[in-house]
Amino acid sequence: MNALFLLLVSLLAFGLGYRYYASFLAAKVAVIDSTRTTPAHQFRDGRDYHPTNKVVLFGHHFAAIAGAGPLIGPVLAAQYGYLPGAIWILVGAIFAGCVHDYILLHASVQNEGRSLSHIAQKYLGSVAGACTGLAILFIIIVALAGLAIVVVNALRESAWATFTLVCTLPIALLMGQWLYKIRPGKVAEASVIGVVLLLLAVGFGGNVAASSYGHYFQFNEKQIKVGLATYGFVAAVLPVWMLLCPRDYLSTYLKLGTVALLALGLLIVNPSLHMPALTQHTAGNGPIIPGPVWPYVSITIMCGAISGFHALIVSGTTPKMLNTEAEMKMIGYGSMAVEGFVAILALIAACALQQGDYFAISTSPEAWAKLGMTTHELPALAEAVKEDLMHRPGGSVTLAVGMASVFSGLPGMKALMAYWYHFAIMFEALFILTTIDTGTRVARFILQEVAAKVYKPLGSSTWMPGVIFTSALVCLAWGGLLYGGSISTIWPMFGLANQLLAALGLAIGTSYIMQTSAKRIYALTTFIPFVFLVVTTYAAGFLNIQGYLAKGAAAADTATRFVFTINTVLSVAMLVLSTVILIVSVRDWLTPRKAAPEAVEVTAA
Repeated sequence: MNALFLLLVSLLAFGLGYRYYASFLAAKVAVIDSTRTTPAHQFRDGRDYHPTNKVVLFGHHFAAIAGAGPLIGPVLAAQYGYLPGAIWILVGAIFAGCVHDYILLHASVQNEGRSLSHIAQKYLGSVAGACTGLAILFIIIVALAGLAIVVVNALRESAWATFTLVCTLPIALLMGQWLYKIRPGKVAEASVIGVVLLLLAVGFGGNVAASSYGHYFQFNEKQIKVGLATYGFVAAVLPVWMLLCPRDYLSTYLKLGTVALLALGLLIVNPSLHMPALTQHTAGNGPIIPGPVWPYVSITIMCGAISGFHALIVSGTTPKMLNTEAEMKMIGYGSMAVEGFVAILALIAACALQQGDYFAISTSPEAWAKLGMTTHELPALAEAVKEDLMHRPGGSVTLAVGMASVFSGLPGMKALMAYWYHFAIMFEALFILTTIDTGTRVARFILQEVAAKVYKPLGSSTWMPGVIFTSALVCLAWGGLLYGGSISTIWPMFGLANQLLAALGLAIGTSYIMQTSAKRIYALTTFIPFVFLVVTTYAAGFLNIQGYLAKGAAAADTATRFVFTINTVLSVAMLVLSTVILIVSVRDWLTPRKAAPEAVEVTAA
């Protein structure tokens, strides 16, 4: 099948969903009133609460929700063929993910722009609020390990890729100094400087790799894992304006620009999908994702279909910046629809590779040997990108090769394959680092709130010993998972945590609709996807635990057994927390009550 067919079907599906289903949610379920005052106006302070142009807010919101998830998840799920991933992305995004984001955004706006845990406490009680806060902390820690593992194999023993990524750090620091110290407010100047320097870093990376000092940028897997955790610690301790803000701003340009270029490239090149609709791995025992197509396709592809992480954004900064309620459709539903389209693009890029080449890149040497496949174009691709592409699991290298193949197929671009490949690696890694520094900081905020109950100064953001201590604990937690894990052990647990939080978001949304809507039947818009997601994630959770216990028992060394024990404990803890919230939710649905007039904030989002 040609890529153009899937591309056009996806555009049509997302367009119809936005035009009709989003309009139904706005008119009947949320009952939007554009004259009602939003929190941005009601509590305007010029810092957190500030009315923002809808186009600017769309860019901010999309950059915040669209991390590496919609890029990497579909690439890993291509193991099952293009059909399961495409169906889940389209159906999941239109009827679950977009609804999840839209309803929770509306709930937050109607509650002074407060966080998900506050909403849970208000509509479900203090127990649900506290469990939601703990679940958020769990998902952030597991998510950081899951996203970091993606970039490890892309950087392993690659001086070009590592040099380019390392250059993004001083570039971001320079942009921060330019924006806030050297030329305050000169956003255009900082943007030009950042983009030009990034392109130069990609261009000169090949020369550095071939030079006599190129070996200084070559690191093994363990060294890269330690380096990523160290970066997360430093970024969480530094002032937010110094690194995080300029990096996020630069990422927005790269993300939207590269996605648009990839869509255009696929339209022009129109590659064939060499991956079949269904592969022999749909029943399980796949070399990348260990379980069967259901439930694992739904927890492998997260952000592109539905993501619990989005609940932290739609009940975090975005509701405090919304100018009018009428703009919720574009911001809440529309941003998620665009992210779903990004996931389709990533799926197409991966499935355009020959099946043997896809598995040769995406599997370990042991798993590859068991497949009994042969490569097709991989030797030529490796020569073209000037990297060893064999056995680099994690999804990032596979996607980069697919993207570079599309870009190099454009007129006059064939000779630039190596530059496109390393641009794609930098494009992916930059967003992952952005998520690492943002996620570590958010996890530190939550941990500080908890620690302040034991020793009050630990809750202060200005007391540096407390900031350093809590940042170190967070980085040790996710860094430990990263150090002892692999893509096949961490990503399924990341998917479980993320989708459990999404299920909890839908449960909270169902309670919100039942207590505020004129017709309780409209709660089916969140309840139906909630039921599917609960069944799916619990099935995946039990399979994960079963797999961790079996692998831990079969492990030959104590360190490996410890890693699988930790994975088991985390998975059980997340299922227990989720079960408590679900029981409270079902009780609320059977005996509906009025929302509590006030609730105490449990966590910051």
